[in-house]
Amino acid sequence: MRTLDDLDVKGRRVLVRADLNVPLDGETITDDGRIRASVPTIRTLAERGAKVVVCAHLGRPKGKADPKYSLGPVARRLGELLGQEVAFATDVVGDSAHGTVETLQGGEVALLENLRYEPGEESKDDAERAAFAEKLAGLAELYVGDGFGAVHRKHASVYDVPKLLPHAAGGLVVAEVEVLKKLTESPERPYVVVLGGAKVSDKLGVIANLLAKVDRLLIGGGMAYTFLKAQGYEVGKSLLQEDQLDQVRGFLNTAAERGVELVLPEDVLAAVTFGPDAEHDVVAATEIPADREGLDIGPRTRELFAAKLADARTVFWNGPMGVFEFDAFSGGTRAVAEALIARSSEGGFTVVGGGDSAAAVRKLELPEDGFSHISTGGGASLEYLEGKALPGLVALED
Repeated sequence: MRTLDDLDVKGRRVLVRADLNVPLDGETITDDGRIRASVPTIRTLAERGAKVVVCAHLGRPKGKADPKYSLGPVARRLGELLGQEVAFATDVVGDSAHGTVETLQGGEVALLENLRYEPGEESKDDAERAAFAEKLAGLAELYVGDGFGAVHRKHASVYDVPKLLPHAAGGLVVAEVEVLKKLTESPERPYVVVLGGAKVSDKLGVIANLLAKVDRLLIGGGMAYTFLKAQGYEVGKSLLQEDQLDQVRGFLNTAAERGVELVLPEDVLAAVTFGPDAEHDVVAATEIPADREGLDIGPRTRELFAAKLADARTVFWNGPMGVFEFDAFSGGTRAVAEALIARSSEGGFTVVGGGDSAAAVRKLELPEDGFSHISTGGGASLEYLEGKALPGLVALED
C-alpha cells in the first residue's frame, strides 16, 4: 500500500477522502474526534505545497441536498484545527466545487459539500457510481484515501475514484491497518475482546472469527441478554433478539470446545422503564424481573470484567456496556474503559474499536491518550476482524 511519501504533491490538486461524519446538534458539532483524526494527513499535504481538496460524507441525506446534513459547520471546525481558512464548496461536483478548486493555491485547503448529496456516491449500480467517480476525480490529479470509517463501503469516493487517479493511503488509514494487523496476526497473550452494544446480529461474523483467535470474550451491553436467554434465563423486558438464540447457543458451544473463556454479566441494573432517571435496582443477571429491563452491567460484573482484563496483553473493545448516554447507566462502560487504561499503563496493547465506544470515552471525559489506539471506524474495524476484504483498502492496494 502506497503512502504519502510515495506521492509528489507540490503544486498539485490532491483529493483527500476523509471521514468527517460527526454528530451535530443543529450546526453545533458535539464530538469532533473524527475531524481531529483527519487533521494530520491534511496538514502534511498542505505543508508539502499540495492544493488539498477534501471530500467526505455526513449522515444519510439519501442522494439529495438537505441543509441538515451540510458540511458547512465541519469546514469551520476544520479551519480552526488547521489554523487556516478552509474554503467551502456548496456542491460536490458542480460550479461551486470547480470554482473553489480552481482558485486554490499550494498549501491551501478546500472542503466539498456532502458526498451523499449525490446519488452516484452510494449507488449499487456500477455504471452510475463510476459516472459520478469520473466527475469527482476530474477535480484532482492525485487521490489520498484517509477515511477509514468508510473503507468498508463500496462507494464511489472510496472504491472507484482510486482507480482513476494515482493514489496512496493517508496516515490515518495506515495507522488503523497496522493496529488491525497487530490484533489479527500477532497478538500478545492473553488476548481479551470485550463486546457490547445493542444487537448480537451486528457482530455475528466477528464473534465467529474471534472465537478462533482470542483467550477470553467478555459480553456486555444489550447483546448480553440474548446470551443469557440462550442459557435458559429470563431477561424481563431487556433487549432480546429471539431469532439469534440458536446462533448464540452455537457460539457458547464453540467457545467451550475451543477453551475460550466466554464471560457474561453476573448482575445488571434493572430499570422499570427506559430513561435517564428511571427507577432501577441491582439484580442478578439470572433473575431479572419480568417487568424490568437491563440498562447496564452491575457492580459485581464491573469488578469481574476488570479482573478478567487485569492480565491481558492485548485488548480490543467494541460496544458500550450499557446506556452510557444516561449518567445513571454509564458506570459499566466507564469501568471497562478504566480497566483498559490500567492495562495500557502497564504495557498492554489496548484498542477502542470506534463507534459508540469511542464516543463514550469522550463523553465520559476519559483521557484519549490512556489507550494505545482509538479507532475512527467501528464498522470497518469489525469487518476487518471478521476477515472480510474492505473495498476501500482493496482499491488503495491496487
